[in-house]
Amino acid sequence: MLQNCEQKEITPGKGRVEDGYNNWARVRLHLSTSPSSSSFFFFFLLSSLSSYPHHTTQHNTLLLISLTSHSLSFLSLSYFLMLPKSVSPSSSSSPQALPLSDTKTNFKALTLSLQHLLSPHNPRAWILFSLLFLQILLLSNLRSFPSTPFHHRTLLLNSTSSSTAVNSNNNHTLHQSPSSSSLIHNPIYQNDTAQEDQCPHGKVFVYDLPPYFNQEILATCDNLNPWSSRCTALSNGGLGQSATALAGIIPDDLLPAWFWTDQFVSEIIFHNRMLNHRCRVTEPESAKAFYIPFYAGLAVGKYLWTNSSTAEDRDRHCNTMLTWLNDQPFYKKSYGWDHFITMGRITWDFRRSKDRDWGSSCIYMPGMRNITRLLIERNPWDYFDIGIPYPTGFHPASVSQVTRWQSFVRDRRRAALFCFAGAPRREFRNDFRGVLLNQCRDSGGSCRAVNCSGSRCANGTSEILETFLDSEFCLQPRGDSFTRRSIFDCMIAGSIPVFFWRRSAYLQYEWFLPDEQGSYSVFIDRNAVKNGTSVKAVLEKYSKEELRKMRERVIEYIPRLVYAKHNNGLEGMKDAFDVAIEGVFKRFKDQEDWGFNKW
Repeated sequence: MLQNCEQKEITPGKGRVEDGYNNWARVRLHLSTSPSSSSFFFFFLLSSLSSYPHHTTQHNTLLLISLTSHSLSFLSLSYFLMLPKSVSPSSSSSPQALPLSDTKTNFKALTLSLQHLLSPHNPRAWILFSLLFLQILLLSNLRSFPSTPFHHRTLLLNSTSSSTAVNSNNNHTLHQSPSSSSLIHNPIYQNDTAQEDQCPHGKVFVYDLPPYFNQEILATCDNLNPWSSRCTALSNGGLGQSATALAGIIPDDLLPAWFWTDQFVSEIIFHNRMLNHRCRVTEPESAKAFYIPFYAGLAVGKYLWTNSSTAEDRDRHCNTMLTWLNDQPFYKKSYGWDHFITMGRITWDFRRSKDRDWGSSCIYMPGMRNITRLLIERNPWDYFDIGIPYPTGFHPASVSQVTRWQSFVRDRRRAALFCFAGAPRREFRNDFRGVLLNQCRDSGGSCRAVNCSGSRCANGTSEILETFLDSEFCLQPRGDSFTRRSIFDCMIAGSIPVFFWRRSAYLQYEWFLPDEQGSYSVFIDRNAVKNGTSVKAVLEKYSKEELRKMRERVIEYIPRLVYAKHNNGLEGMKDAFDVAIEGVFKRFKDQEDWGFNKW
């Protein structure tokens, strides 16, 4: 760019000060003779950037901001250096050329030059101030632009590694039982623009784990329970058998949407849905999120009820999975911050502190620390735990089935004021369930109770659904832990839940339930009930209009509490899976912000 400058040989040994002076003289000479060169250079870089194919939109934005800032600095320097090459003797306000050897004189000359340049009467001063103002304004607003993640993924998967091999076929087989399998279609988009439109929060990569971590666990369904086989419960993609016994209780046209679904099958449901997700990609380089299809709940469940199992038995699958995961480049790049997993049991089944205690120590293992975990019950004080609805028996195949069911429960005539489905815990001192059952028995016909002692209510029964359909309110004390599947069975039936612990729902399922707790539920302090407060008296105070509004709120949220029948979800309506995945994507996006704080 300095081809018009006079070539002058710099004699060695004259010192760096003179060398520097001559170099800056060339730049000043070029800028004074061609003041538009810096602007041309700036716009040339901008135009070339827009056609560069290897950057994402976010990366381009930051690069553009950086380039603009540096270019403004360059322009500011250009105008600063564009001083006259010679000074008229008659001009008393302009500095005279002075020898370089006189340091004090040089400083005085520089001061006079700056005073002249920055004078408000000098047009160049206004140009300089304007450029500096634009640069400050640009940098002060930098945080409002999309930013690249703090763990920007640039590594490539080793295509020769069997552990990171990606199945290039569009069909994936996921075994449901030793004797059956389901062919799952993978709708991976070929049109990047179309996928960008449908994936505003980014794309997801599903790890192709060794079968040991999922398919082989399902294949041993006969041995996952010490009492009986679980193959039937885990069949049909985790939905279980059709609930034909509900005929006569629900409309015939809705019967195909009901199944006897086990409460611990969310791992299977989420895996099938993730394989068919519209934002799934097979190139991890383009993913913003990484899903780990490890069946942690099914793996540990096998050892929870046997006295012969050891801590090593309960930890084996999780330990092995984390060892495999630690070798994956994209996990190592982010340390798990953009990874997530479904763990199909309550969080406490994975939080063993001592070897002799209950469950596995999977969540406490170092490799699991930063991974987002979807669980049917979360630890409210663990940022990485996300509570998701328990699977229920209602799995609609279409939006019309959802709206048809909503109309059915809305118009249902309810004879009982409240109900309770459960069993007493006589082994517990001052068993609260026993208190509720006594109040139900003494209510004078206002309450219906279903005795769920033993396994009579496992996976739901027609009697439970019919009881919820016939009751205005359903009592929801804590179960074996703070939550219970009955909460969702109750709400899907259009009954208004009554809670006695805030951790049963309010601190669990924020993504899925209304923010206004009193708009859809009733809270009664358990200690007040133990001290004699009548549940019936509290519920009788609600007017018919209040009941109608609360029930309408419950019915409105039914789509967010169910898992669709088909792996492609419900077109035009978000179910529980969609809400969960969208929440995970938003969380990962928030983590990229400079001011992010997980607390």
